[in-house]
Amino acid sequence: MNQIYRWLETTKQNVHQRLERGLKREEEKEQLKVILHQVREDHPEMGCKALYKRVKPETMGRDKFFEFYRDYGFKITPKKCFRRTTDSTGVVRFPNLIKDWELTGVNQVWVSDITYYEINSKFYYLTFIMDQYSRRIIGYSASKTLKTEDTTIPALKMAMTRIRGDEEVKPIIHSDGGGQYYSKEFLSLTRGYLRNSMCINVYENPHAERINGTIKNSYLKGYNPTNLNELNRKLSKAVYMYNHEKPHSSIHDYTPAEYEYRLNKESVTLN
Repeated sequence: MNQIYRWLETTKQNVHQRLERGLKREEEKEQLKVILHQVREDHPEMGCKALYKRVKPETMGRDKFFEFYRDYGFKITPKKCFRRTTDSTGVVRFPNLIKDWELTGVNQVWVSDITYYEINSKFYYLTFIMDQYSRRIIGYSASKTLKTEDTTIPALKMAMTRIRGDEEVKPIIHSDGGGQYYSKEFLSLTRGYLRNSMCINVYENPHAERINGTIKNSYLKGYNPTNLNELNRKLSKAVYMYNHEKPHSSIHDYTPAEYEYRLNKESVTLN
């Protein structure tokens, strides 16, 4: 291999750096497809230039973003289907492990999603992880970028405080196909502790989609944060109010925190 590197007039380090940059570009493409689909639903007439200014992709300049915007069918009158997929090297797809899954308790299935929140024509990003059985938000973050270390990593570290790591049956973390959910950093945290699962479309992750809308529309819009620091504070308040004050018909009109408390109490009593 060293002879090949010398023949190419490069080094092993340079080759690995190029591969790493290529992987980061492909991850961001997958991330952007999810976010831009959400933006297009909320802002049907928002054009490419406005989207570029608001999203501010990390690995794409303006021209590359415009090309991506056209190729993946985000034009206002698209002829191509949004659900085009890519076989790019490094893009990972996990099978959907929660199809027909009958939940019997907490820490069996965690669902996660990333959405955007707009403040003064600038996009910020919200990441949620929710226990599907209790409906409790167990991890969350607010960030100004779509980078894995700003989105899924802090939310996942928060959620993982709920488990010991020696569970006989590992919890499933179920998400869309965004790059933050198959990045090396994310997988290094889930390996040995969680089982990774992905949906093909939004209809296979409805609970995570619903929590996005609930926190954004029922809480944050009323709190009206004006910058990232306020968004972080108001997001913590929103999650607390959702977990401790909002009853859910799906869990017998308990709040998620109260429901988990009752489940734990029943378990202790039975034991």
